[in-house]
Amino acid sequence: MRFSSPVQKRLTALDGRGFFCALLFAGAPFLAGCATLGGAFDSQVHANRLAGESHFVKESVPTGVFTLTGFTRIQEPGKPLTVYIEGDGRAWLSKNRLSDDPTPVHPMTLKLATLDDSPNVAYLARPCQYDNSVLEQPCGPEYWSDKRFSEEVIASMDEAVGFLARQANSRQIHLVGYSGGGAVAVLVAARRKDIFSIRTIAGNLDPAAVNSFHHVSPLTGSLNPLSEAKTISSIPQTHFVGSRDKVVPPVAAENFLKASGSPCARIVPVDGATHHAGWTERWKELLKIPVDSC
Repeated sequence: MRFSSPVQKRLTALDGRGFFCALLFAGAPFLAGCATLGGAFDSQVHANRLAGESHFVKESVPTGVFTLTGFTRIQEPGKPLTVYIEGDGRAWLSKNRLSDDPTPVHPMTLKLATLDDSPNVAYLARPCQYDNSVLEQPCGPEYWSDKRFSEEVIASMDEAVGFLARQANSRQIHLVGYSGGGAVAVLVAARRKDIFSIRTIAGNLDPAAVNSFHHVSPLTGSLNPLSEAKTISSIPQTHFVGSRDKVVPPVAAENFLKASGSPCARIVPVDGATHHAGWTERWKELLKIPVDSC
C-alpha cells in the first residue's frame, strides 16, 4: 500500500527498524530484508509469546482517541509502577514508502520490560501498533510520521498511563522510553504529578536536531519534548545513549540536558551500543544504576 500524503514525500526521521531501512535505501543490499520483516500478525504472535513467557498479561487500554495495546505484570498492587513506552516501530518500508502498519517487528522495549524485576511493570505500545484495525480511523500514517508526538497522541498516552496506574493501585510511576518513546515519556511526564523518575534509552529528546543530523525535514504536526525540559527538571532522570548510535546521536540528550539545567538529570553512555543493539544484554545491569535524586 502506498500513501500519497505529503508526509510520504518528506522522509521525516523516524526511529526503529523502519527508519534504519530508509537510511539504507538507494540500492543497499539490506533493503530487501526491510520490506519483508514480517506482517502485523507475526509481530503480534511474537510479542504475545514473549510477554506470556514472562507472565505478562495483554491489555486493551481505552483512551479518548486511540485504543492502545499494553502488557502488564502486576505482582504487588499499591507499590510503584514502571511503565515502558515503545519506540516508533516499523514506520517506513523504504525511502519513499511508509509502512501500512507501525507494529515493531522485534519489540525490544517489550523485552526490556520483561527483564525488569520491579514489582509492577507495564509495557505500553504507541497508537496504531499491534492493532488489527490499523488502517481504520483514527489510525493513519500521519500518526507514525509527522504526528507521532501530536497533542492527540500524547493525550492518549497520558490517559493510558493513568489507566495502568489505577489498575495497579499505584501512586508513584517510573517511566522508561525507548527512542521515540523517550520523547513520549518526557511529554507525558510534563502533564502529570505522579512521575517519580524517567529513564530514556536512545531517546529522541530533540527531534529537530535529529532530523537536522539526517538532513531531513522537521516534524510539522508534533509537540517538542525539548520545550518541556525545564518543566520536568525536578524529576530524577537518566538518559542512556549508545556510543555507536547513528540513528539518534548523543547530541539529542546533550541538548535536552542543556535546556533542562537540572541537577537531577544525567547522561549515561553505553559503550558499543547502537540504536537497535547492545541494550537487552545489559539492561539488568543498567537498571542497577540509581536515577539521580534532586
